[in-house]
Amino acid sequence: MGVQKSQANHYDVAVDIQHVDLKNYTLCGYLRISGLTALYPEIITFFEGEIIGPKHSFLTRKWQANSSVDENHWQRFPSFTPYLDTFNKDGFSYNPLEEDCVFMRWKERFLVPDHHVSNIDGASYAGFYYICYSRSTKTIHGLYYYRSNVEWYQELTLYQASNSMGQFASLEFR
Repeated sequence: MGVQKSQANHYDVAVDIQHVDLKNYTLCGYLRISGLTALYPEIITFFEGEIIGPKHSFLTRKWQANSSVDENHWQRFPSFTPYLDTFNKDGFSYNPLEEDCVFMRWKERFLVPDHHVSNIDGASYAGFYYICYSRSTKTIHGLYYYRSNVEWYQELTLYQASNSMGQFASLEFR
């Protein structure tokens, strides 16, 4: 199992990516976090993701994130350094299919199985994750952002997990 780390806490987290649409540069899946609240020992949310590239820029322009927030989060990924001075300029283009690192945003949409639950005391899925997937190391690093969150830069690190047949069937945060 993996871990989402904050300054004072850590929680077991697992991610199951269900679908990747390279034509539209999107993906979706489930995020499971354990130990976040006593009332709900395990929380599962459905998330949708944007893959940074021709259809989605590094600038979020939603979810309470402005260009300053974007820059502060993206620059925490060492692989973003070559783009730091140009990502916000006219004409900048990034093709994730030609790079080692694939940058994304993951937005949790609703609780599974009850999509009508909009709030859980002690838990929030109102924010989103800045994500960087490295093909060469097969790892995903993420940073959670929510403007009202007391602790910014909660970190996730995701490693591929193999199933009993030795195949990479899912990804888990570590």
